[in-house]
Amino acid sequence: QVQLVESGGGLVQPGNSLRLSCAASSIAMNYAMAWFRQAPGQEREFVAAVGWTALITPATVYADSVQGRFILSRDTGERTLYLQMNRLEPEDTAVYYCASKRGRRPSRGTNEYDYWGQGTQVTVSS
Repeated sequence: QVQLVESGGGLVQPGNSLRLSCAASSIAMNYAMAWFRQAPGQEREFVAAVGWTALITPATVYADSVQGRFILSRDTGERTLYLQMNRLEPEDTAVYYCASKRGRRPSRGTNEYDYWGQGTQVTVSS
């Protein structure tokens, strides 16, 4: 059974940082994992994904909108996926979801992921 639990969301001012965490069951650490987000009235969109091992190329992929601002990492020992979000903008406001798929390469498609967390709200506002 794959379980994913997000945390770390909240209200933050533009330009500031926030770190999201996704606690995963052990089996999820064998799969590629990703973050997606969904703003009100919009479709869920890809944010970043990481392969199950750094030996895969590319090991990590990012959406153009967050490239250079967000950093995705995973701690296999703690079974946790992190999303460090820097220089946040109001357009980053959304519910952020952690996802895992029965595959080892990172990918961008929502329908490629098999397991999802409940989401955590991130609001960027002054």
